[in-house]
Amino acid sequence: MRVMLIEDDRETAEFIQRSLTELNWTVTWCDQPKDGILQLSTGSFDCVILDRMLPDMDGIAVVQLLRGAGVATPVLMLTARGGLDDRVAGLEAGADDYLGKPFAISELVARLRSIARRTPRAAEQTLYELDDLRLDRVARQASRSGTTLDLSPLEFKLLDCLLGHVNEVVTRTMLLEKVWGYRFDPKTSLVQTHMSRLRAKVDKPFATELIRTVRGSGYIIGET
Repeated sequence: MRVMLIEDDRETAEFIQRSLTELNWTVTWCDQPKDGILQLSTGSFDCVILDRMLPDMDGIAVVQLLRGAGVATPVLMLTARGGLDDRVAGLEAGADDYLGKPFAISELVARLRSIARRTPRAAEQTLYELDDLRLDRVARQASRSGTTLDLSPLEFKLLDCLLGHVNEVVTRTMLLEKVWGYRFDPKTSLVQTHMSRLRAKVDKPFATELIRTVRGSGYIIGET
């Protein structure tokens, strides 16, 4: 197995490299994310071990750049930040699995073997366009009729989720899980409040309404 390791901590990297080499795996270590991105875009690897906290570039940004460039190599993200929001952010950015530090080598190996066995993912769509609405997932920017939309991170996630299901109903439960990471209903108007703010920015200043409420179900985005 050929493994790309992007990790800036020498002690951790040497431990991983030594342990995996004992399995006759080939490990290429890069302590700078830009070097790792370059090698992944030009070389062939079975999987990637990617540290969440890196100098100059966050691990989330690294995996977004890889997916945006069409690099489908499975990614296991390592982090000392094991909160639900951090795990969701990593997985939604395009990582295939998430492992908290400290970790056991046996678990690391098992997870790497698991993601390497999976069917290679298709390159994820990085640009959504609907009528005069445009959302760039890599640049994290949205615009309509050439006007940049000043969206909060949550509003961007909501719009991204809707555009991933054009002309399909996206339920309130789906939004709670995908945007907030909730596995339960908080029994609040959280979704309605943020959707109202999003629609005020995406629809109200323009002639055509793209986001519509489906009463009793959720929301739908599409050309009318």
